[in-house]
Amino acid sequence: MLFGFLLVLCYGLLEGQIYMIIGGTLFVPITFSNLYRFITKRFVAMDDFFEAVKYRDFSRFFVEEKGPQDMRKLNKGFNLVNRTIRDMNSERQMQFVYLQKILSMIDVGIIAYNLESGEVLWTNDSFLNILDFPAFKNIQFIARRRPEVHSELFETYHHTASPVNLFLNKERLKVLISDTVFTIEEGSYKLIVLQNIERTLDKNEAEAWKKLLSVMTHEIMNSIAPISSLAETLQDQVQASLSDTTNHTLDLEDMNDGILSIKKRSEGLMKFAKTYRSLNKVTQLNLSTITVASLFKSIADLMRPSLAKKEIDLQFSTEQPNLELEIDAYLIEQVLINLILNAIDACKNSSKGGIIVSAQRNLRGNMSIQVTDNGAGIPPEILDSIFVPFFSTKKTGSGIGLSLCKQIMTLHQGKIQVNSTLGEGTMITLSF
Repeated sequence: MLFGFLLVLCYGLLEGQIYMIIGGTLFVPITFSNLYRFITKRFVAMDDFFEAVKYRDFSRFFVEEKGPQDMRKLNKGFNLVNRTIRDMNSERQMQFVYLQKILSMIDVGIIAYNLESGEVLWTNDSFLNILDFPAFKNIQFIARRRPEVHSELFETYHHTASPVNLFLNKERLKVLISDTVFTIEEGSYKLIVLQNIERTLDKNEAEAWKKLLSVMTHEIMNSIAPISSLAETLQDQVQASLSDTTNHTLDLEDMNDGILSIKKRSEGLMKFAKTYRSLNKVTQLNLSTITVASLFKSIADLMRPSLAKKEIDLQFSTEQPNLELEIDAYLIEQVLINLILNAIDACKNSSKGGIIVSAQRNLRGNMSIQVTDNGAGIPPEILDSIFVPFFSTKKTGSGIGLSLCKQIMTLHQGKIQVNSTLGEGTMITLSF
């Protein structure tokens, strides 16, 4: 319309048409003013929207039912953006509350603070409870009250989890500390994770002592009870003979048998004590590099003569004979011999018993040795107990063989795993 009235005005000026000049002069400013208001109104609406975004005010509602069609569409778009951002904020807030709730419930202390100002960004109750601190907003609070704790926690970096002794209220507290530094909106923050391992260590130690005392009490009582009973019987016979030598003659043969039984039982008790002590002997390693082939040959030379009479086939296999291990050869030989002896015992009732000892390197480059047999297998209900000290299903077993194997593998920073199927066989893997 503005363009049309401008054409009318120009034509009137060129042709000298007075009415066109008057009409153009009258309507050009009117249409220009309408166009200006039309454009300005839309820019004002957009300016209002962006100002609301600037101040994060996404609660505003723009009218969609009134006004020109293009304004309705523009307002509808503004409202859609606001709803989307509100939903995103609501979801983020819900996730934050959810995460905050989880972190406040766990039994691990967590604190995040600004490295420059020391202002605490967030902390959970566990952190305050572990250190016995009231809530604080700046780490300078700890610097003033507990400077040594402040130095260990906030001035020292623990990039890997490190056990540390903190002294609080004249008492030592053993904790595990790890921390990391991160950046948010040009601000550097430090996140510290603190775990009280004093209670865990005490609990584990108490449980270990409880189990150990239970086992030792059971074994010692089994040996002492018959010794005490037999000694009492022999004492009664001796006292009766001393009181009345005529009617109660002392049977020296029975006395000798009784004393011999006491001796055997006492020797059994001594053997049990020595067996227990053997669990504590392995405390350090004498490492050397040895090839798998030489390790297998040493064991084969030792075991094959005894296997020849038992009709059990023992085989050693490795894809690469030159594979090397950095181990304590003596202790690993002891482990393999123990496992082979167990496999022999499992195969004793098999018509074609077989044992295979193999070695291989996995994709990560780590070595493993497997001892596989086709014997009776291990019942599922006792699989979790076979590494427990003194647990044995054998009548003459001490119950420390596999416990000792596990201890030796732990010293090698490895592990021992068992897969067994009842009636089909067992495979034990030593992973280094």
